[in-house]
Amino acid sequence: MTRIRPILLATAAALSLGLPARAQETGGAEPRPSRVEGDAFSAPSSAADGNKPAETQAPNAGYKPLLPNQTRAPTPSEATKVDVATVAQGLASPWALEFLPDGRMIVTEKAGKIRIVGKDGSLGQPLAGVPKVDARGQGGLLDIALSPSFASDRLVYISYSEPREKGNGTTVAKAKLVESGGSGKLDGFKVIFRQMPTYDGDKHFGSRLAFAPDGKLFVTVGERSDKQTRGQAQDLSSGLGKVFRIDTDGNAPKDNPFAGSDKAKPEIWSYGHRNVQGAALDGQGRLWTIEHGPRGGDELNRPRPGLNYGWPLVSYGIEYSGEKIGEGITQAGGTVQPVYYWDPVIGPSSLVLYTGSLFPAWKDAFLVGGLVSNGLVALKLDGDKVITEERIPLDTRIRDVKVAPDGAIYALTDGQDGKILKLTPKDKQG
Repeated sequence: MTRIRPILLATAAALSLGLPARAQETGGAEPRPSRVEGDAFSAPSSAADGNKPAETQAPNAGYKPLLPNQTRAPTPSEATKVDVATVAQGLASPWALEFLPDGRMIVTEKAGKIRIVGKDGSLGQPLAGVPKVDARGQGGLLDIALSPSFASDRLVYISYSEPREKGNGTTVAKAKLVESGGSGKLDGFKVIFRQMPTYDGDKHFGSRLAFAPDGKLFVTVGERSDKQTRGQAQDLSSGLGKVFRIDTDGNAPKDNPFAGSDKAKPEIWSYGHRNVQGAALDGQGRLWTIEHGPRGGDELNRPRPGLNYGWPLVSYGIEYSGEKIGEGITQAGGTVQPVYYWDPVIGPSSLVLYTGSLFPAWKDAFLVGGLVSNGLVALKLDGDKVITEERIPLDTRIRDVKVAPDGAIYALTDGQDGKILKLTPKDKQG
């Protein structure tokens, strides 16, 4: 197993405070918030908000939230009724789904295959030119995203756990999707970014890819889970436990928060993350992420440049053994509180903003795939705070969720007989 040098969290914290001014705020970006956010927020309420929380099970940790509606927000007074239809099946542990401009879907399978799924649900043959992946544990072929100019350049971007000498790590690559005669391939495959350091493990690779309106690419990763690596989420010289922002060639933009520092990786956007498997842009083009907590403490965050999201210094969860995480604290100077958290966990796998018209109640809500909650979670926000949480049971682990051009919701199920489910309103067909 690759040795990872011990990380002194105090040293990492001091390092982060010694960075140049643009590490605190970027040109045109928001100023850095106070050391611990949100002591003045009062959640709005309306007749549409219920008075019962969506989560009714006993928490694992029992920590008290710092903010109103930071956890166990009320469920809406009227439930959204959905019809669920299976549009495709027979996928081998699918991980990510994306819609092509012509209405077909492109899907990654964890073991290292990419398939195009027809509008009729037919599964295409695996594409050629896909790289080898390390599919042990949580590893494998992970996310896929289309270039913002896909209609003209046909470029796709993928993230995967790359087998390397003495271990593995999350890697991002791009290639051109070429189709001919009923078959397809990835052409001109090129690695553009590697999470470093390499580590010999099988957990917490992340990862989601999200293009911002300016064409920059956000890449989320994990801190590799093990106790000897998790502290590196606080180390700005390490690529573990971070959200990165790169250009389409993998370079760090000059307006990144740590660009120009000799103490930090210039690709870092935010740090102190555990295992981020969901990322989406809101209607203002701002990044939101959702990440797995330990036993309790799944989080919804809005990562901002140069900020520290706390892991493993603070957490609303506990170890799987029942022990405290570190000192067992949920807030600390220099760290940002989660916008929202879950205890017990929902196992958040994915995140998407609902912008369609089929479900008016979910307009501008975030939809979350749940691996533990076995369904979707709809989060309605007012400003940057969650005001309602609605559970949509699907009785299966959900690995990805996407909104189709017609406003229908497509959920990708986890496991060896993976399915694509289509959700439409109960009173509408199609």
